[in-house]
Amino acid sequence: MVATTSYFLDICKKFRNTINFSHEIESQKVHVYTCLSSRLEELVNHTLVFNVEETLLKSSSWFPFFMLVAFEGGGLLRAFLLLILYPLICLVDEEWKLNIMVFVCFVGVKRSALKSVGRTVLPKFFLEDVGYQGFELLTRFRKRVGVTNFPRVMVEAFLQEYLGINTIVGREIKVYRGYYLGLMERKKDEIKEITSLVCKGENVIVISGCEKTLKDQQLITNCKGFYLVRKVDKENWNYLPRDKYPKPLIFHDGRLAFFPTPMASLTMLIWLPFGVILCITRIITSIFLPFKISLPILAFLGTSGLTSKNCSNSQTILNSSTNQNRNSKGKIYVCNHKTLLDPIYISYACKVPLTALAYSISKLSQVLTPIKTVILTRDKEKDAKVMQKMLSKGSVVVCPEGTTCRERYLLRFSPLFAEMTDDIVPVALEVKVNMFYGTTASGIKALDPIFFLLNPYPYYYVNILENVPKSHTCGSGGWSNIDVANYVQAEIAKSLGYTCTLLTRKDKYMMLAGNTGD
Repeated sequence: MVATTSYFLDICKKFRNTINFSHEIESQKVHVYTCLSSRLEELVNHTLVFNVEETLLKSSSWFPFFMLVAFEGGGLLRAFLLLILYPLICLVDEEWKLNIMVFVCFVGVKRSALKSVGRTVLPKFFLEDVGYQGFELLTRFRKRVGVTNFPRVMVEAFLQEYLGINTIVGREIKVYRGYYLGLMERKKDEIKEITSLVCKGENVIVISGCEKTLKDQQLITNCKGFYLVRKVDKENWNYLPRDKYPKPLIFHDGRLAFFPTPMASLTMLIWLPFGVILCITRIITSIFLPFKISLPILAFLGTSGLTSKNCSNSQTILNSSTNQNRNSKGKIYVCNHKTLLDPIYISYACKVPLTALAYSISKLSQVLTPIKTVILTRDKEKDAKVMQKMLSKGSVVVCPEGTTCRERYLLRFSPLFAEMTDDIVPVALEVKVNMFYGTTASGIKALDPIFFLLNPYPYYYVNILENVPKSHTCGSGGWSNIDVANYVQAEIAKSLGYTCTLLTRKDKYMMLAGNTGD
């Protein structure tokens, strides 16, 4: 017990540097509750009412989160309008700021579309903006009530699914026939809801970063303690490390790959006309020029991020492909799935055009790809025949995850490839983008390669690993196809420092799009 109390006292000392206590609050003379220096078991039994933006998030600006809503839910023109109005937004008070941004981002947009943005896009950016010190304080309480200035639809999924906070107080936006009107409910209703929650609770502590809350005498009278978190102290907070996330961030959607501050958003809009021209040039170069000529040109055009490792095997691949007869089989390159361009970059690394076996690809992507692409149907018997046929003609590339994953995780590998041949070459891929993601679950998939090539400097890391030992294959080694698939998955994960999961394509699409992805 003494050790627990001593440990907790050390934690509390850190918060004393970031929390400004007030020993008297106006005429009520309510003394601040000193729970932070009490025993842990006493703290657990209290209810915490906290403001999300002022005591949990490190950023003090609401603009980036509304820009995400405008761009992902409303489109480019709506995002441009929000940016144009930013100088006006800076001149008005907080309530008007909120009203203007809500109207621009929400009016005329389908309710289902923005609920999807709040569930699949915003949680990533909220998690990356959480302050470690504020999060540590939050975890000390068993019962927590989140109060937010944002519309409830923007933060509900983040608070419930990633922080486990089920009681949320936030304003709703008026809806008419499934479309948002861009008008919020009155703020008085929100304050009334907070006060009623506090009055019902026994041992309630309120944390806020706004001194205006002190004017609500009924709220102050019924709470055990009240203290403020100052903006100047939040500047010294650290961001919450990824390994401290309450729930792993594996899947997320949306096109923007950066935190859209006003300056970053302006940079993106200025870049777009040049990016479109550059994207078209990159596509034409890759389609109409042979590899030996297109590679240096593409490097000049900004795709020099192609880094390959262990490609000394490429000469062996080239010789085997050249000397191959009809009775022999090619190799099967098994890679983790990052974008639709995976087979193309593997071909660039090997310096030979390989055949891509893809589960689903748009007609536009088929036209734009510089290598042969064969569509699989997800029917095991039909796909096995197609793979055998293509292997008899040369080496192929397959992505057994069946869908892309942006984060450092590998989804479960489909084992069909293991039954086709014993010549299996694992390939580890890493992709970095600085403006747009080249993948989507709920958007237009035909635009995935376009968005990837719109990036100023798209980066691809290709690591061709050693061939799977014959003793670890189905034919020569007698392994089951599942064991071989798990072995290949583990080898790729080890090379990249990724984590293997049992999640599948269906799990991803059920979370991000509400369907199975078929």
